[in-house]
Parts: sequence; structure tokens; C-alpha cells
Amino acid sequence: MRLGKIYTIVNQKGGVGKTTTAINLGAYLGKFGQRVLILDIDPQSNATSCLGINKNEVNGGTYEVLIGAQPILSQILHNPKFKLSLLPSSSGLAGAEIELIDLPARETRLRQVIEPIKNRYDYILIDCPPSLGLLTLNGLVAAQDGVLIPVQCEYLALEGLGQLMQTINKVKTSLFEELEIKGVVLTMFDGRTNLAADVVKEVQQFFGEQVFSTLIPRSIRLAEAPSYGMPISIFAPDSSGARAYSNLAKEVLISDNIPVPIVQEAN
Repeated sequence: MRLGKIYTIVNQKGGVGKTTTAINLGAYLGKFGQRVLILDIDPQSNATSCLGINKNEVNGGTYEVLIGAQPILSQILHNPKFKLSLLPSSSGLAGAEIELIDLPARETRLRQVIEPIKNRYDYILIDCPPSLGLLTLNGLVAAQDGVLIPVQCEYLALEGLGQLMQTINKVKTSLFEELEIKGVVLTMFDGRTNLAADVVKEVQQFFGEQVFSTLIPRSIRLAEAPSYGMPISIFAPDSSGARAYSNLAKEVLISDNIPVPIVQEAN
């Protein structure tokens, strides 16, 4: 059986489209026939909420799995309409970083719990919190096939990326030497402004060929979709945001040498 791909979506800055990318990239990979699992390891539970789940009603999820209270398979939810599976987050995860400090192999807990189920999925996408704490560190160590870094096309887009790169290099040195950057996703692009074009050039100069060709536009429909608890593939499949994430999913599949099926884009 072919081993699935495990990608961690990370940026310690908030509001860069990290969760939006996790949900919508995952949804389109699912639409293209892949078995997709999203792991929400953010205490804010944004990925969980984006899929229409009330974090206050989650009976179990990432927290219980990380501390060893529940096996991961028992906590995974599946939505056939969205073509996604989810390990949800809840408010209990907020204290997990403190509890993890006293647990053995604290930096590798997530990698360990994923190991028994990774063959069940073609793609596992890990949505990290907007910080470089112990939960994000677990996400990086678990990134078997690399990290995806969303970068917004706005002023100071590269601010903080140096710190993120330092963290990635430290993980490579001390915990997981195979850790690599899968790619950089440029988000919130507004083609009407010179600033956005300048940021794209700057990011491309910094990361080179690691930057995906697809530009994720600034989109009202993308912003609205989470409030309806849907990925953009369901909420507004004919929107510019939907087309962008569809194209990004195709880029990811092609880079992984997986044939892209022909599907009807709009429902």
C-alpha cells in the first residue's frame, strides 16, 4: 500500500490563510479522489469550526490523542459531503502544551500517534497554531513530507519568516533531519495593487522554486465560507477562491507524481 503524504501547514503569524489553506486544499484533494485527513492542532479550533463543528461540543480529539487518553482512530470524524476526515480540536487543547512538557518524547507525540493510521490516508494535513510553541514543534516533527507555508501578499509579508526558518532548521538539526519545505503558498493576492505584485516578487526571490505558481486571491467568498461551516468547494465552487484552491491541489498532486483526474469543478 502506498504511504500517504503528511504535510504540516505552518506560519507563526496569524491571519495569513493557514487554516483556509488546510481546509480548502484538503477539500479539493478529496474531490480529486484522495483520502484526506486534517489534524487540527490549534487550540483556537479554527479548522474544526470551518467544517461546521462546535468546538464546545467536541467530546474528544487532538487533546485526548496527544496525552494518550484515546486512540486516534476513535476520535476521527468523517464528512462524506466535504470528502474530508478531521481530528478535531477543542478548548481542552489550550492546556496541552503545559501537560506535554512532563510527558516522555514530548516533541514527537503527534508523529507517534499518526504512525498507526498514516497508511489509511493519501494526505494528512496538519493545521498548526499561530505560534512556535510545543504544539507547532510536534507538527513540524510529524511533517513526513514537508511543510507548507502560507504567506499573505501584504506589507511585511516576510516579517517573522526568518524566525520560522530558524525553527525549521533547529528541528532538522536536533529532531528530524529529513524535514523540508514542500512549498510556499501566496495568499490574499490583490492583482489591482502594485504592492501585491511586489510582495510576490520578493517571496519568489527569497524561496525560489519552492513557491507554488497558484496565487490565492483576496476573496469575499473565501472569507464567508467558514461562517457557514463549509469548504469553498461546497460553499462557492464557481468562485475565484475555489478555482485557486482547485489549481493549488492540482499543483500538489502533480508535484507528488499523482495523476490529476478530470472532474466537474462546479456542483
